[in-house]
Amino acid sequence: MKNHRSPQEVNAGSMADIAFLLLIFFLVTTTIENDTGLNRIMPPDDNNAIVDIKERNLFEISINDADLIMAEGDIIDPKNLREKVIAFIDNGGLLLEAEGYCNYCKGNRFADSSENPDKAIISLKAQRNSSYPVYVAVQNEVIAAYNDLRDRESLRLFNTPYKTIYSNYYNEEINEDKKKVLKERLEIIRALYPQKILELETVNN
Repeated sequence: MKNHRSPQEVNAGSMADIAFLLLIFFLVTTTIENDTGLNRIMPPDDNNAIVDIKERNLFEISINDADLIMAEGDIIDPKNLREKVIAFIDNGGLLLEAEGYCNYCKGNRFADSSENPDKAIISLKAQRNSSYPVYVAVQNEVIAAYNDLRDRESLRLFNTPYKTIYSNYYNEEINEDKKKVLKERLEIIRALYPQKILELETVNN
């Protein structure tokens, strides 16, 4: 006797085929976004690598286990950190006749501070138990110091803040000719104040 399929039964084979095709479709068409993260210099394998940098060109910031911030060996209020970083980067300590003299720097030109912005390096280090929010806040102040200096020079050269040029460059409505001009201006400003941040390995007490 032949078995007859009940009218209520559903052919599962065709549904499995459809599900398989849908799975392939989503795998092919779906894009996975990567986290951009923070753009930083990775810590060197050997923290002694900084010995190749002149002491005057290195501004050291550290955060201890109690989240106290030290700049150049002194405990500092986070509110004053940006001002100190700006003063270091913008010092322009080389003599007028020396190679690499910074004619646009407006710092104090101390002989024991950075020679010019291209040589100035910010070193950032934290203890194992330093809190992440404090570490990020310190990072933000350092980045803000660079942005303030870049804004100043961008206003001087192009009568437009650096942040405005940056945001316009990534505006999808800007045409390619305008983008080219904006890119050239960004490169000029970044060359005047290159962002050099050295994040050292987290250390124990």
